[in-house]
Amino acid sequence: MLYRTMKKADPKLSILGFGCMRLPVTADGLIDEKLATEMIRYAIDHGVNYIDTAYPYHNGASEPFVGQALSGGYREKVNLATKLPSWLVTSREDMDKYLNEQLTRLRTDHIDFYLVHGLNDPFWKNLSALKVTEFLDDAIADGRIRYAGFSFHDNTALFKEIVDSYDWTFAQMQYNFMDEQYQAGTEGLRYAAKKGLGIVVMEPVRGGLLARDLKGVAEIWQTAETRHDPAEWALRWVWNHPEVTVVLSGMSTMEQVRQNVALAKTGVPDSLSKKEIALFGKVKKELKKRIIIPCTGCRYCVPCPNGVSIPECFEMFNRGHIYEDEEDARQHYTMFLGGFFDGIPHYASCCQECGECEEKCPQALPIRENLKKVADYFGK
Repeated sequence: MLYRTMKKADPKLSILGFGCMRLPVTADGLIDEKLATEMIRYAIDHGVNYIDTAYPYHNGASEPFVGQALSGGYREKVNLATKLPSWLVTSREDMDKYLNEQLTRLRTDHIDFYLVHGLNDPFWKNLSALKVTEFLDDAIADGRIRYAGFSFHDNTALFKEIVDSYDWTFAQMQYNFMDEQYQAGTEGLRYAAKKGLGIVVMEPVRGGLLARDLKGVAEIWQTAETRHDPAEWALRWVWNHPEVTVVLSGMSTMEQVRQNVALAKTGVPDSLSKKEIALFGKVKKELKKRIIIPCTGCRYCVPCPNGVSIPECFEMFNRGHIYEDEEDARQHYTMFLGGFFDGIPHYASCCQECGECEEKCPQALPIRENLKKVADYFGK
């Protein structure tokens, strides 16, 4: 196992982190505790020392499970990360309430790396008004958390604003070779690193989509001088960035754990050759051919008066076509646009065809017609 450090944190962190959002489940949808425990402990026994969970993962069961899995001396071997559920916070007191509950669920007296979860513009405005940075200072001072960070789902400008707002130790962001311009993107990655923040990467394999042997893509990887499977290529690409400290993998089988632990021995920064980097460009070009709606995500079309998250609708629609997985795209569509965070649906089917968005679109896209395609694809 290779390790990297953050400028503002003491411990050496394994470059592979164990993400506990996609643990194996039984037929009834509950965590397969026996197998999942074996997987986590195997990873720790082989050098993984960063375990990441969150309040809502597995419908709230992930944190209690992780607390149990880390019993018997394993808690002392790892750096434990979890997250303040931003969307549930309505007062300063709520922050302490949820953190204290999480400490109990996780069977620990402190969280090593504590994140403000899933920040976007509405969440950040609310939490800022409620003095979340004061809460973080207090929690660090009384020892309940060691290091403060945030995870992020919005645009680069907001990412920079949040980075500059507090003395964060680290930031967690989605990053992979298909998402260099998505959300915070490469620009955000480099900005945070220059400000001294460590970077934890989520979705390095885009929820497993980049691990698939897709026709047209598999043939490109096969031209490499040294063969790797698609998941290995995706992980190596992220580890190639010296700004990145930890790459999270949401492993759901023991085979994935063994493969990723073995691969983490080779995750050296700036180790990809020019020929290998060129392969990623070819793969990216091939995948982008499958985009149906050429939305650039500029966001001039929002806010929509009827609440439609237009760029996200198009992104999820394209996701299903690019990676040939309608079910995965539907799950993300429902999860992120179904009102989980704010109780308000943001689906394409909410469009009332007022046309306000089309007047603002610099690409002159037929947004209303495209939203109909999305609604037809995912259903009402």
